[in-house]
Amino acid sequence: MRGTVVSIGDGDTLRIREGNRTLNVRLACIDAPETSQAPHGANARSQLQALAPLGSSVELRIQATDRYGRSVAELSRNGRNLNQALVASGASFVYWQYIAGCDRQTYSRLESQARLRGLGVWSVPGGVSRPWDFRAGNRQPRSSSVVPQSRRYTCNQIGIRIVEMATGKPASDCGVDLEC
Repeated sequence: MRGTVVSIGDGDTLRIREGNRTLNVRLACIDAPETSQAPHGANARSQLQALAPLGSSVELRIQATDRYGRSVAELSRNGRNLNQALVASGASFVYWQYIAGCDRQTYSRLESQARLRGLGVWSVPGGVSRPWDFRAGNRQPRSSSVVPQSRRYTCNQIGIRIVEMATGKPASDCGVDLEC
């Protein structure tokens, strides 16, 4: 399906006009930092705006409809997969919980390369809270004296998890040594 970009919501959502209808689209297999995760949320949105400028023609490979009624899709422009480009630049994380339907090995490789190069979200010493952890922390009731703690991951934990998800085997069985 082809459409025209009419607006960008954040780093992983946008609106596309296809014919006489407008689709709300959630980018498949990735999760960008929330807008309130400054400056990374704004950076992810800027990256998406640069990759899919307003008025540009894009191709959608729709995979599902989410619980909010958005089309979940991989987006391409001029033959370039924009979901993968956001991961490769470090603007977004692979959303491993929802990787089905996407090229798991390519996403794994792109995220590993961005992490090893210290790009975007991977440039922060100690790491950036994953958007799914950040959202979960913001949903929990809390008193004004308690600051929510989001889970942070070490390079080694991320690398091991990527290898295990990409191969379906424990990282140790793959002869992988992941020291950061």
